[in-house]
Amino acid sequence: PWAPALDDRMDALIQSGACGEMILVMPDCFTRFGGSQYLNSSATGRYEDHLVQELVPWVERRYRTLPGREHRGVLGKSSGGYGALTLGMKHPGVFAAVACHSGDLYFDYCYRGDVPKFCTQVQQAGGLAAWLEKFETKRQKSHEDLVALNILGMAAAYSPSPGAGPLGIDLPCDLETGAFRDAVWERWLELDPLRMLERHAEGLRSLRLLFLDCGTRDEWNLHHGAQLFTRRLRELEIPHEYQEFDDGHMNIAYRYDVSLPKVSRALEARAAVC
Repeated sequence: PWAPALDDRMDALIQSGACGEMILVMPDCFTRFGGSQYLNSSATGRYEDHLVQELVPWVERRYRTLPGREHRGVLGKSSGGYGALTLGMKHPGVFAAVACHSGDLYFDYCYRGDVPKFCTQVQQAGGLAAWLEKFETKRQKSHEDLVALNILGMAAAYSPSPGAGPLGIDLPCDLETGAFRDAVWERWLELDPLRMLERHAEGLRSLRLLFLDCGTRDEWNLHHGAQLFTRRLRELEIPHEYQEFDDGHMNIAYRYDVSLPKVSRALEARAAVC
């Protein structure tokens, strides 16, 4: 309650002259399991298609904005940062500016250590269905609950599998033995921006703005992923800007004060920003 909402933050930036006028679009892409990662998934829905094929054209029909990728950017934090980065990678014909705050990068560091914690919680609850029912009915969710849900949510996004149990999800661990499932993990890694970078280098190179930042005390080690990602960008001579700041992963919406003016300048006119 002590930090301004994103729309209020945007208004303040415009009033101060730090940022030009833009249309700010804030889609709700959360699922039963948390973040959708803005991907198409048989387990949660076709969120990527929804944004690119439905929402963007709808905004252009509904609001007075300039059409075309030159006047459109995408930005976000955490899962939203992942979504902004991967949407910019895969759809450079739709977005010309990308800002990724503490986005999910380097899955071996940011997710893998939480997989055993997820497995332990599910075993103690008596199975996945029992754990999920308990989670959804608890009035107060613990940090451990949210860590476990995050792994389930990421599995829904990265390794959906129609017919795999009642949820249609391939999990990264065997819930009976706790054994790590390498084949499932490989599916996750194919969607790690570090792995995707080589395939989408030219799309990133075409952007007017590629901005990334991360706190040096990120609890999910995302600063290490950002460091690796931007080092590879430098090796490939892909223009970008990277900043680090002294903070963790939570309560860092103030970093939009840095990115929104950059997006505004990159687009150079009124624009739609998802």
